[in-house]
Amino acid sequence: MDHPPRILVVGTADTKAAELGYLAERVAAAGGVASTMDVGALGTPPFEPGVRNAEVAAAAGTTLAALAALGDENAAMARMAEGAAAIVRREHAAGRLDGVLALGGTMGTDLALEVCAALPLGVPKVVVSTVSFSHLLPPERIAPDLTMIGWPGGLYGLNALCRATLSQAAGAVVGACLAVDPPSGARPTVAISSLGTSCLSYVRTLKPALEARGYEVAVFHCTGMGGRAMEALAAEGRFAAVPDLCPPGLGNALAGSGVTAGDDRLTAAGRRGVPQIVAPGAIDMIDLPSWKPLPGAYAARPYHAHNRLIGSVTATADERRAVARAIGERLAAATGPAAFVLPLRGIQQWDREGEALHDPAGLAAFVEAAREAVRPPVERVELDAHVNDPAFCDAVLGVFDRWVAQGRVAAGSRPQQAGR
Repeated sequence: MDHPPRILVVGTADTKAAELGYLAERVAAAGGVASTMDVGALGTPPFEPGVRNAEVAAAAGTTLAALAALGDENAAMARMAEGAAAIVRREHAAGRLDGVLALGGTMGTDLALEVCAALPLGVPKVVVSTVSFSHLLPPERIAPDLTMIGWPGGLYGLNALCRATLSQAAGAVVGACLAVDPPSGARPTVAISSLGTSCLSYVRTLKPALEARGYEVAVFHCTGMGGRAMEALAAEGRFAAVPDLCPPGLGNALAGSGVTAGDDRLTAAGRRGVPQIVAPGAIDMIDLPSWKPLPGAYAARPYHAHNRLIGSVTATADERRAVARAIGERLAAATGPAAFVLPLRGIQQWDREGEALHDPAGLAAFVEAAREAVRPPVERVELDAHVNDPAFCDAVLGVFDRWVAQGRVAAGSRPQQAGR
């Protein structure tokens, strides 16, 4: 970077004036240049911000008077979020913004999430919030590379605890701007969803094979937010193709588990027209926090605590049928090429014969439902193999290579003949 990092500090200047001023000071002390954006819809700030709240309202196509006339702070702040997002998008596109630092309680955090989601991956985004890491934050609202910091003592002015947190946040965003190595886009990127290789081992074969074909390969750990990040980046058109081979977040969402990537899992690539090769890796498990008592509805099911954070129970035949139907519906809505690779002998390591989660009847129920749900023009490829067998990787690469040859997937930047 050939200039000091330019940081936009975002908050409600009528209620957070002292905190915004302190953040601007600490950004400057860390080597950055701070400008403030006032996103308060109903109050008057005690200082002149770099971006006034009237400008934010105008960017949303409204006025402060019109927002006040709504008589609803939530509705007013939603419009201010719209305007703030438009401004940061514009400023970044014009090369005048390097990073964002926002703060707030629930109202300010709601707005901050929208602002951060407006910026691409690689632009540092730091949010200081009284509800950081909270179950109140929907996965769909969280930017893929968002940094959040909890805010102890974060109401009604500065104190020693608050200064310690805010100063860290200022250093974090300036340091991130100085250190970031943003994606270059030199090679087309392929996104693969997976879990750890003890459960699903196909990445060991697919990643080097695709890299040999000239692709950047990004593997997303699809326990919750990894799946969310993949969805968000697919929606931006970041990927040449998405082998989405492990969508357990879909089953978790249908079952009401909190370990979810959001209700719209397995939709972004299809809406964007990104070619996708889907498989049912590990959809036969419902994930739960292992630090909470197992809900009574799951008490009689086989259960495995993976670690002190997450555990899984087996899905019933009916739950697996529901996942199959949801996969079929979402692939049917795809606007680009879609294929479904169905391994008939199992979909994760522990469902093999002799393993603890072996359930032939449950697998058969899923297969039957998938055959009914996945219909042309979606291509269905059935394999007399397990998801962890070499034949599965052969099938995925076979579809991928055929789509490249047909021009449906962009060719890699260094095409090679690769073994499988």
